[in-house]
Amino acid sequence: MVAGGFGVGKTTLVRTLSEIPPLLTEQAMTSASVGVDDADLVPDKSTTTVAMDFGRLTVDSSLILYLFGTPGQSRFWFMWDELARGSVGAVVLVDLRRIDDCFPAIDYFENRRLPFVVGVNRFPGADEHRPDDVRDALALGPDVPLVWLDARDHDSGRSALVALVQHALARTAVAS
Repeated sequence: MVAGGFGVGKTTLVRTLSEIPPLLTEQAMTSASVGVDDADLVPDKSTTTVAMDFGRLTVDSSLILYLFGTPGQSRFWFMWDELARGSVGAVVLVDLRRIDDCFPAIDYFENRRLPFVVGVNRFPGADEHRPDDVRDALALGPDVPLVWLDARDHDSGRSALVALVQHALARTAVAS
């Protein structure tokens, strides 16, 4: 899964990584979202995901990942349980300019004990923060991987997915 708050780059990451034309359920933002969705820091955003995004990525001959991007707004969170069923885990995308928006996603995966990595999307200013400071601000345990990525860059996004798969496999090995 690719999860996180509104406008953090979930659709962009799925679109960037998918080897097939991704299925996107984006709809135009309307005046009904004014005062509900804070688009101040993403002024060019004109659409929003209303159900999910779907893509596929072949890692190697034995591993194919199906990518499910979650909707970011709370009114669409009813979809998350369906998307999480059978998932390896999640990349929780974070925009450090709007750090509070990622807490519901982190809480979701922590409460369900699903593996996740936190992917700091390289929006302006992201590289000014030290990893330890970000980890403290997010109250992340030492076992949660923290990676920097650019959702527009295939190699960067793929590295985040590899970190997720490695983290999930390590947790499975410990549980066995």
